[in-house]
Amino acid sequence: MTEFEKMCQGLDYDAQDPEFALLRSRAFELLQKINQRPFTHGRPYVTELLQRLGDNAVVCPPFLCEYGKTIAIGRDTFINMGVTMLDNAPITIGNNVLIGPSCQFYTPSHSLDHHSRRKWEVQCLPIVVEDDVWIGGNVVICQGVTIGARAVIAAGSVVTKDVESDALYGGAPAKKIKMLK
Repeated sequence: MTEFEKMCQGLDYDAQDPEFALLRSRAFELLQKINQRPFTHGRPYVTELLQRLGDNAVVCPPFLCEYGKTIAIGRDTFINMGVTMLDNAPITIGNNVLIGPSCQFYTPSHSLDHHSRRKWEVQCLPIVVEDDVWIGGNVVICQGVTIGARAVIAAGSVVTKDVESDALYGGAPAKKIKMLK
């Protein structure tokens, strides 16, 4: 198992492995091409960067990520400008998802223990956004979170725990406001 695969699975890994520099360099080059073009012309580069980009999915520039190859985006999904995905573990976005501007997805986290942080130890957990979700602008999605199908996340929220399907969540930290069905 490679160090990258260990990282993606939330296992201890060697962050100094040369594979990481190569992957970041590749992603950086593609991001430069994506972010210097109108989103209608950057699709070939987005397709090359990501693990999967569904039919009719749109990723508006500027877009930022660390690796790209751990991000899967479903069909008919719209990702607005200024989205950042720290994709040290898989980020899976379903079909027909709307993601507002300046949203942030964080799969890595650091220990509360300062000795671990001094060694730059990181634990990475995946993020899943199921089908037909709407995420308002400037939302932060933290590691290990699953957002259930058809949920809505209010603008400016910080999502630290799983979100039920068919529910409206908002706030920092985000809490259930009401069921939508």
